[in-house]
Amino acid sequence: MTSIQQNPFQDLLENIIQSFLKEKIELMLREEIKKIFRCRTSGRLQYSQRILHSHLGNTPRPDPDLNVPRDRQGQFQTELFEPYQRRLEDTVIHMYKGGMSTRDIASFIEKMFGTSYSPTTMSNITGTVLEDVAAWQNRPLSKRYSVIYLDGMYVKLKRQTVASEAIYIAMGIDEDGHREILSFSIGGKESVSCLPW
Repeated sequence: MTSIQQNPFQDLLENIIQSFLKEKIELMLREEIKKIFRCRTSGRLQYSQRILHSHLGNTPRPDPDLNVPRDRQGQFQTELFEPYQRRLEDTVIHMYKGGMSTRDIASFIEKMFGTSYSPTTMSNITGTVLEDVAAWQNRPLSKRYSVIYLDGMYVKLKRQTVASEAIYIAMGIDEDGHREILSFSIGGKESVSCLPW
């Protein structure tokens, strides 16, 4: 029988994370016991199972999920794991970036998870995409570029109706030959006089 070998770094990472989490909650519980000596609220250490999503993959792979310590009151929080609600909101943002309408996303979320979002909540969640785009467009450019390309192309965009609109793209090639999208703008006609830069 062949066993699946796990990455030694993955094992080390799991051990470090579990030790860190156990130490943090034990410290919190000791402080709680000191504050309320007569009334024991948090009690014994319990565990819940979670998966750590990272650029190294989902941890752990062949074993059961990572054991995360928790207290009975649910007061223990850690920055290592996102609450499930945040992951659902990230999924909504990802679907919106992929081109789904807010109504389609709301319908999908309700069918899959039994959770319904109001149109206002959906707009607030997807509004973070526009904030991210604005922050990206206003970022400082730190490199020198040997070549800058400016181009425009027509794509069909859905606003009140579906219509073809020009998208202008500025792409730079740095001194090492790496390409980078510098900016983009939507709207107007495809001509030099309409460039927003």
